[in-house]
Amino acid sequence: MKKILFPAFSFLLLPFLLSAQAKNDSWHIVADHIDPANYYGITVANGMIGLVSSPEPMKVKDVVLNGAYDNYQRGRVSNILKGFNFVNMDLDVDGQRVIRGSISGYKQTLDMRQAQLTTTFDVGDKISVSHSVMALRHLPFCALSIVEITAKKDVTITPMAVIEAPDILQDVRNYYAQIDRPHVLIPLLTSVGKSPTGKYTVAASSSFVFEEKHGFEPALIHEDWDYNRHLLKFNKKLKAGETYRFSVVGTVISSAHTTDAHNEAERLTIYAALERTERLLMRHRAEWDKLWASDIAIDGPVEDARAVHSAMYHLYSFAREGTAFSLSPMGLSGLGYNGHVFWDTELWMYPPLLVLHPEIARSLLEFRFQLLDAAKQNAFEHGYKGAMYPWESTTTGQEETPVWALTGPFQQHISGCVGWAAWQYYLVTRDKEWLRTRGWPMLKEVAEFWASRVERNGPGRYDINNVIGANEWQENIDNNAFTNGMAKTVLAYATDAAKELGLTPDPDWMLVAANIPILKFPDGTTRENATYDGVTIKQADVNLLAYPLKVITDPAQIKKDLDYYEPRMAKDGPAMGNAILTVSAARAGDAVRAYDLWTKSYKPNEVPPFGVLAETAGGTNPYFATGAGGFLQATLMGFGGLDITPQGIVQMKTKLPAQWKSLTLTGIGVEKKTFTVK
Repeated sequence: MKKILFPAFSFLLLPFLLSAQAKNDSWHIVADHIDPANYYGITVANGMIGLVSSPEPMKVKDVVLNGAYDNYQRGRVSNILKGFNFVNMDLDVDGQRVIRGSISGYKQTLDMRQAQLTTTFDVGDKISVSHSVMALRHLPFCALSIVEITAKKDVTITPMAVIEAPDILQDVRNYYAQIDRPHVLIPLLTSVGKSPTGKYTVAASSSFVFEEKHGFEPALIHEDWDYNRHLLKFNKKLKAGETYRFSVVGTVISSAHTTDAHNEAERLTIYAALERTERLLMRHRAEWDKLWASDIAIDGPVEDARAVHSAMYHLYSFAREGTAFSLSPMGLSGLGYNGHVFWDTELWMYPPLLVLHPEIARSLLEFRFQLLDAAKQNAFEHGYKGAMYPWESTTTGQEETPVWALTGPFQQHISGCVGWAAWQYYLVTRDKEWLRTRGWPMLKEVAEFWASRVERNGPGRYDINNVIGANEWQENIDNNAFTNGMAKTVLAYATDAAKELGLTPDPDWMLVAANIPILKFPDGTTRENATYDGVTIKQADVNLLAYPLKVITDPAQIKKDLDYYEPRMAKDGPAMGNAILTVSAARAGDAVRAYDLWTKSYKPNEVPPFGVLAETAGGTNPYFATGAGGFLQATLMGFGGLDITPQGIVQMKTKLPAQWKSLTLTGIGVEKKTFTVK
């Protein structure tokens, strides 16, 4: 067999020996008491592929592929696709398979700065293993695994690179090839299949990358077990005390992303293999360094700082610059909510990304712009003008909410959220060309929708009836506070956008805005809707009028509404409810109350062993990226005092909790400013 030549790379760059100090900094999440029966994985992702960790050695649970949807009997609607599991490995030691029951000292550590998950364990008295996995940030469809095995006694190891198909993929075909070039022989393990309805071709490919310095020429063996699994392996004898290192690179892609998925998967894998491990690591880490140039630093309890970095890490992992893909409530952590796009993006996850990385926020808006025509068709189907965005969206732009859920046709505030987000982007970037070509078309059509949606029943009675608001437990109600407030806001924003571009706005927009009512109880408290009588609510609704909408600006009114609705928030409601209350309390200078609400917005939702966020306290459906977005807004816009205004991003006076000495926000906005609170 021809020698496989790859230059040596420096493993000194890699944090394989993760000390106990990792538990005492804000950049590492350490899981060293792992119960497989109570395990919720953490995700390494690059905005295109998500790799969800597993309690099993050298495995990942799921591979989630952004931007590809098909129907596989979940709610009679399209679902985000699982891809081939192309990063799993098996390992034999002296002919015995390494399984969970045969190992000890099992520990998993996520390095958030470098977006790398490292698993370490011992196999009896024979070997120690370190296995690191990352979704390469600079190569959106590629992943890298690095394995380091140290022998405690003379042993024979048999590492195996495996490709397995999830149950949803059909007509799976497995291939093995060797690309032969002078001084280089590149092994290629490849699988190709069809999405459930045959709509897309999905392909994955992987290859070993060996270190030249070992002088080892592995005899590679391909084993094709069945239609859904095959592997490539080699045998290696190790002497006691010897350490052996190698890597596996791989790609997963579909015809939703490229015309010829099969060939492109192999091309990208060959490219990654010939880039070699050291260069892949260098470029991956350089991209993450750029992301972390926008940071939130808390001088206070390390668990507070780590929680903030975890939320940032997940949002950074689930989205990326230069795409037209958006964010699902669960990001790329699994199939939760079918991977659909809701208001969770614009109102919850988008704002922190907008102030930290406007270039990523632009990708989320591009998703909505590309689907504007579909939103206009949806409005037409419902008897309205303009654009009515679907409550649940995929890449088709059509309504993807299951029929049994009334949120589909009735949770219409989503259209306002899209317009609201567009104007926020312009305020932060002042990109007039983007406003002309992207923002204005969306804002204009959303304004047209609301002008046609209201029922004109006289002055102060331009009612918006028969909707579902932010509090989804109140269905088919009239004059919902948040829906009405959002409509008023976006009609004004559309007017501002027209003037900014030198256009004449439709004067009807501001007439409508001025006559949409915000209801009140007799004592002056803002009423959630026309029939609301004080019952428990799912999440914040009225309180959104203070932040982020600024429909209510009087501090006394904000406090009155906060005092009334906080005790009515459901204990089993989603995480972002307490987050939004945090902003109002922090801006009012009540740091004690704000810190209590801030803690409640994430701490009860953490699940073992990584503390990833479930949607609700006691929930079991992580990772809830929507909650992370709310939590970061509570930090940035609450304690940090950041506010998006016509003057750009400014800082309001706030008061830090007693537990924190300072809060430093770096890399904010397009000017990459630094803001501090002490």
